Amino acid sequence: MTTSYCYDPFNLRHHLSGHPENRARLAGTWELLHADGILADLLATPCTPASDEQLLRVHSRRHLSTVAQAAQRNAHLDSDTYVGSDSEQAARLAAGGLCNVVGAVLGGQASNGFALVRPPGHHATPERGMGFCLYNNVAIAARAAQAEHGLERVLVVDFDVHHGNGTQDAFYEDGSVLFFSTHQHPYYPGTGHWREMGRGAGGGATVNVPFPAGVGDAGYAAAFDSILTPAARRFQPQLILVSAGYDAHWNDPLASMQLTIPGYAALVARLLGLAGELCAGRMVCALEGGYHLEVLAHAVRNTLRQLSGQSQRIDDPLGPSPWEERDASALLAQVRQIHDLSGAS
Repeated sequence: MTTSYCYDPFNLRHHLSGHPENRARLAGTWELLHADGILADLLATPCTPASDEQLLRVHSRRHLSTVAQAAQRNAHLDSDTYVGSDSEQAARLAAGGLCNVVGAVLGGQASNGFALVRPPGHHATPERGMGFCLYNNVAIAARAAQAEHGLERVLVVDFDVHHGNGTQDAFYEDGSVLFFSTHQHPYYPGTGHWREMGRGAGGGATVNVPFPAGVGDAGYAAAFDSILTPAARRFQPQLILVSAGYDAHWNDPLASMQLTIPGYAALVARLLGLAGELCAGRMVCALEGGYHLEVLAHAVRNTLRQLSGQSQRIDDPLGPSPWEERDASALLAQVRQIHDLSGAS
């Protein structure tokens, strides 16, 4: 089992002091991975800038121009989303690095992979950047898998605490990409209700699990077991892409969920099982959110351990949530019913 990863220190040059999505997120994670020694056993894959052709499969040319012009002016796309002089290049490296890891997996050089990149991407819609995101890394990689490697069906799983509205928008009318998202709702960006199921050819190919605040390990595991697993088996993906945001942890400063670090590891284990069953193990994670720096670093290390076959080495320096978990069984039954998964397994 060979795991590919990509990382480029240039991504640290996308930075705004005091902003939650700053370079310390990736720098601290990289420090822990480097000190651990795990990277020596993985396949280093270079980050190269995504081309206009790759970006334009998802984004409009107007959006590319907007980001480039904002970089020249050190401007904001909105109140949350900054663009410094190096940000546009960092965003291209993030998207291009993920595409390269996907290429290594689909080309047989690696079994799976993780793109250690930023800025994150899942809020970036075809027409605008928002929510700390400039280009939609996962959507761009899904299109690259189809256009450059001939895949027909890609599953995108998003367990970031915020709904991946940009990814949903990119594929809302396209049945060739199944988008599954667990997220706190109602919460930023306000989208992701279970009624949002896709349109036209994409009808039913968007599966949202809009959790109320307070759901933790048991609720997330049940969503993966009772909704994602049967939906994925019905869809039969050839690749699984994961928007890996670690901000649903109970101690994250930007949300109100109760996942633990081992809870994240359990979700990754489920995804690896699905990938092994459905698409020869081909699964690639891309870093999204996560704003408690210790949680982020340890959760990423645990994910890499599982991807590389070291799942017995799961550590949790923060421990369990101090609060009782909220029951989500009624919501899960509703989502299963609306997607006709009640009799599926």
